[in-house]
Amino acid sequence: MLFARAIAADGRRFYELNPEDHLNLTAARSVDGQANQAGSMQAAEALKDRYCWHRPPSNSDSDRHSRHTFRHSRELRPRSGHQQEPPRSGMIGTLETAHGPVRRSSSLMATPDASSPASADRSLRGLLFLLATIAGVSVANIYYNQPLLDNFRSSFPASASWVGAVPAVTQLGYAAGMLLLAPLGDRFDRRRLILLQIVGMCVALIVAATAPTLFVLIAASLAIGVLATIAQQAVPFAAELAPPSERGHAVGMVMSGLLLGILLARTASGVIAQYLGWRAVFGASVVALLALAVVIILRLPKSQPTSTLPYGKLMVSMWHLIVEHRALREASLTGAAMFAAFSIFWSVLALLLAGAPFHLGPQAAGLFGIVGAAGAMAAPLAGKFSDKRGPRAIITLSIALVAISFVVFGASAKSIAGLVVGVIILDIGVQAAQISNQSRIYALKPDARSRVNTVYMVAYFIGGALGSGVGAVVWPMFGWLGVSAAGVVFAGLAAWNHLRLPARIAAQ
Repeated sequence: MLFARAIAADGRRFYELNPEDHLNLTAARSVDGQANQAGSMQAAEALKDRYCWHRPPSNSDSDRHSRHTFRHSRELRPRSGHQQEPPRSGMIGTLETAHGPVRRSSSLMATPDASSPASADRSLRGLLFLLATIAGVSVANIYYNQPLLDNFRSSFPASASWVGAVPAVTQLGYAAGMLLLAPLGDRFDRRRLILLQIVGMCVALIVAATAPTLFVLIAASLAIGVLATIAQQAVPFAAELAPPSERGHAVGMVMSGLLLGILLARTASGVIAQYLGWRAVFGASVVALLALAVVIILRLPKSQPTSTLPYGKLMVSMWHLIVEHRALREASLTGAAMFAAFSIFWSVLALLLAGAPFHLGPQAAGLFGIVGAAGAMAAPLAGKFSDKRGPRAIITLSIALVAISFVVFGASAKSIAGLVVGVIILDIGVQAAQISNQSRIYALKPDARSRVNTVYMVAYFIGGALGSGVGAVVWPMFGWLGVSAAGVVFAGLAAWNHLRLPARIAAQ
């Protein structure tokens, strides 16, 4: 009766409830209560005859006498003549505790109504679109300052030599936030974490918008970087919601929002600064985040924690993941080298356009973000190809595209058209590699996706900070050709690291 009620309460969806622990019993009672409140008893009785409780046979006397405990598992199997619908991905998971992993039932809130497949698909797409928006709007905050370096120099002439520290500390702050905050997605409800980080980032943005000195702006930028890791709660959430066969596509959709945020942030920042000044850029971001928070409260479901480990043990467990999974180490280093190449270009582009022969302001540098949006549009396609053909081939092709883009850049020091072509190739290559890498690492340990993602993204943004730093050093010494050569070197490092991993390990 309990199971029939669960079906009726959730649109005739089949759930395999395994009451192996007290957590599952609590979830089952909750579902039972929902069914009674919904008045679904008639539908439950209609389904009662179709399904029956079945206990797997036991080979031990102790198991035969444990019917009143939860050490054994029950399965609900259809009677003969009825085909069982397999449970959707994410319904049954593992809860990691200090005493070891136990099985749990996933949140029913994250599962669309299955009475209509089309309705379920629309619901999932809607959630993925919201997660993509969260990722894009939040991550944009660490890139708003890149087209504004000349504006900062004009506002704080006494500290002009420190202007380059603003984007650098923002990237480092993002890496620190990835390390310290992103793993909490395995321990707490991601929806609540997202809302709390939005509140904190709004405070940091207000400080940046009203900064009286460059050093206050630098401190606020560090806090913005730490809290902008909201995006890294959204991506694992998407991987959790999607079935395994569509995980790459789901991650690609959310990552397309993230890349659009990265690229269009420069466009929005440049345009706003051109007409309203650089302080208005941070004020506009506060308004956007508050509006997004309202939508999150209304539309985003809660997520179920997959771990009860204390914070210290949660952090230590990431080291064990690094040691255990060679594919995670390879993906992290490859991603870091790719993002270093990406960052070295974007951190220097505004300086190239400001000089001869272009003499263009921050608005022009920002408009290149629209060109780079082609890479974001390719993200879902990259995810589908990764699902079908495996990530290794896609990553190899992506590295080649990044190397080609810097060859194009080197030949286009005085050509806007050449820069446009190079930007399109660069962003497609970086985005395709990112989707394929993330799709692969999320499959390594499904109950630790936030921590796996943390390991990968910390390395990724350390690579970005390294690329920005190299650009700041190479540009005054060797000019645009030196920057282009450094980009090719980073692509070469990515290729070496990726291809040295045996195919059987890369295909994990």
